[in-house]
Amino acid sequence: MPLSTDGPYIQAACFCDMVIEDKAGVLSLLRIIDTLTHSVASPTPPDEMSPFGYTLKLVLMLKSGAARGRHNLKIVPELPNGTTQPPTEVTVHFEGEEKGQNIVADMNFVFTLEGLYWFNVYLGETKLTSIPLRVKYNRLVVGITEQRPTTP
Repeated sequence: MPLSTDGPYIQAACFCDMVIEDKAGVLSLLRIIDTLTHSVASPTPPDEMSPFGYTLKLVLMLKSGAARGRHNLKIVPELPNGTTQPPTEVTVHFEGEEKGQNIVADMNFVFTLEGLYWFNVYLGETKLTSIPLRVKYNRLVVGITEQRPTTP
């Protein structure tokens, strides 16, 4: 089914640390994130960032508008060097008008590069939005303390 220009609409698209959903299905998003800082403290931290894993909550809140029926939603990660990784896919159902669907997903992602990542969101083959996430690397050189002999 082709998508209409009258929906679906994006109510929210972001990453956060925690999502609370109450009995009525209302979401509360805690600690919305657009930057991750990976720090390494050692006597000889590497000059370049080593790959590290991090789990984020991806939140997409969509409203139907004129969109109806079942659709394939795809999230395609784009790395700072422009390469893309395999998509995460989920089926969404639209009933029309103000009705919508909230997608809350744990994204276990391994960050291999420092820089700006884009998570491109598609409904079918139509790009809905892109969610940015910047990764920064901090080196902290900590010296080794020597123990001096105590004198009486």
